[in-house]
Amino acid sequence: MLWAGFLFGLLGSFHCVGMCGAIALALPGQPGGAGWRFGGGRLLYNLGRVSTYATLGAGAGLLGQSLRLAGLQQSLSIASGVLILLLVAVPERHSARLAGALGLGRPLAWVKTALARLFQQVSPGALYATGLLNGLLPCGLVYLALAGALSAPGVAGAAAYMACFGLGTLPLMLGLSLSGRLVPLGWRIRMRQAVPYAAAVLAALFIVRGLGLGIPYLSPQLSAGPAAAAAAQPHTVHYCH
Repeated sequence: MLWAGFLFGLLGSFHCVGMCGAIALALPGQPGGAGWRFGGGRLLYNLGRVSTYATLGAGAGLLGQSLRLAGLQQSLSIASGVLILLLVAVPERHSARLAGALGLGRPLAWVKTALARLFQQVSPGALYATGLLNGLLPCGLVYLALAGALSAPGVAGAAAYMACFGLGTLPLMLGLSLSGRLVPLGWRIRMRQAVPYAAAVLAALFIVRGLGLGIPYLSPQLSAGPAAAAAAQPHTVHYCH
């Protein structure tokens, strides 16, 4: 499912332009400076975002792995799809409110303060750190991707899924930070409007996958978890002589 993460990131990058484009355009550093330094700094910023997404994916993978060990692999895939559909129904403007309801208000305030300080610096490390922190800002698109990462195979698989999602957003976001303006406003609006539909298709894929319909690649028969497998094994009775 790594390809799904990349494609979702690629389509969702138009959403990123609208939500985080201002940060990408306001990054410190003058375009008139050394080209390699200017471009390298923008690349580091975007790689910082990808690093954060991969780390968040590993956390989602840990949760998903614990649920799979309980024999909930198929249910987890279906639940991931349902969660994506629920998140699609939540307007983007409520993302920050949702983060506050989860008790993340104070950490997010620290992130914003740290970002303001980093914007006063132009070093490569500061630009990479800016990307790292940018990846922690409330974003409905990231929440959608994390819901999909829950059903990825293992911690490494979930981290790779989110890394592919981040890499999918990289071409457009990097181009924006380099050129200043890359996509006309009308196109950005249309593609942002298409994101919920792309998310709905992704949700349907997870739900169909969880149903285990025996369709190769799309909906394979998922093996039961260790607990269920152990319960299915015949028990041997040992007698004491």
